[in-house]
Amino acid sequence: MFGKLAADALGLSNVGIVVKPADYDKVDADDYIMHEDNEKIYFLIKSKSDEYCFTNLGLVHLDGTSATSKKRMLRRYSYHTHPISNVYLETAGTVDLDVEIKFTMGNEHYSIDVNKKHLEELKDLYKALVKIASTMHDNELALQHAKESLHVAQSTLGRVTGQQADVASQFKSINQYTFDWLEDIRYKYVVKDFGKVFEKYIHN
Repeated sequence: MFGKLAADALGLSNVGIVVKPADYDKVDADDYIMHEDNEKIYFLIKSKSDEYCFTNLGLVHLDGTSATSKKRMLRRYSYHTHPISNVYLETAGTVDLDVEIKFTMGNEHYSIDVNKKHLEELKDLYKALVKIASTMHDNELALQHAKESLHVAQSTLGRVTGQQADVASQFKSINQYTFDWLEDIRYKYVVKDFGKVFEKYIHN
């Protein structure tokens, strides 16, 4: 496709490079970003066959089966449905040409080789992913505790009001309160947009 970064022209191999923000509109992954919903690219790694595009909403992975095939598989993993964990950064040895960032999103495991000249930029991505993983872990614990406290409150209220006659009215009132309360804590603890985290840690 004309106007897109040519892998051959850039001398790309299966070891990726970090694409600068000025060139985000020249890569294939940009075509699949939901700009209409304020999705924004914050970090992009490109190899000869793959593009790994980190946005405020998730990871867009344009997967080439091989460097010679034109077939691509587009995979999108949202942070709130595929929580990040097990984030590692493997630096280069004396003779190594690449560094490696590893992480898990839900059940998907990623290990991305990047040219070692991009180590400083990769450190920023590492920090951002670690922060997202930590935030999601803490929020999940808080959400569990909130649900447990609601269960205790419901049990206690049931014992207090169990002898009253208007059961239907009680049920309707408690059910509505429970729904509203769960919606409030979901809004508070289920984060979908991590733009602020990327803005804090990404300096490329």
